[in-house]
Amino acid sequence: MSKDLQFDPATIRELAQILRESDLTEIELVDNDMRVKLVRQLTVAPMAMPVAAAPSPSAASAAAAAPAPSPSPAAPAAEVDADHPGAVNSPMVGVAYLSSEPTAAPFVTVGSKVTQGQTLLLIEAMKTYNQIKAPRAGTVTRILVESGTPVEFGEPLMIVE
Repeated sequence: MSKDLQFDPATIRELAQILRESDLTEIELVDNDMRVKLVRQLTVAPMAMPVAAAPSPSAASAAAAAPAPSPSPAAPAAEVDADHPGAVNSPMVGVAYLSSEPTAAPFVTVGSKVTQGQTLLLIEAMKTYNQIKAPRAGTVTRILVESGTPVEFGEPLMIVE
C-alpha cells in the first residue's frame, strides 16, 4: 500500500455509524484508487442465553401460543431475483425511504404508472438522500421494501413492468 494513501477519519466514522445504525455487517466505499472496507463481526456472548428460572406454566403456554414473528417486509425481496426484468435494484447500501418526509405521501404506490426518470424512492447513504429513479416507464407492480429499512447493494426494491 502506498504511503501517500490517506483515509479521511470522518468518512470512516460515518461508515462505522451506518454499520451500527442499519444493522449491516459490512460496508465498502470505493473512490478512484482508494478503497475502504469496514466489517463488523457480530459475536454472541455465552451469557446471551437466558439463565432465569423456568417460567410459570401460564407464561410458558402464553409464549407457546404467541405467533412467531412475521418476516420483515423486505423478505419478499428474497423471492424476487435481482435479474427480474422489471426489478429496480438498489445502487448502494443505505436506508430506503418511500416518501420525502415521514408524513408526506409516498412517491409511488402499487399500481402507480411511472415514466422513465420519475423518482420512485430515496436511499439515504452517508447523510445524503439519493433519488432512485424509474429506469423505464411502466406500472409499479410490487414494492419490496418498507420506508426506513436498510437495503444492500443490488437488492431488489421495486418491480416496474
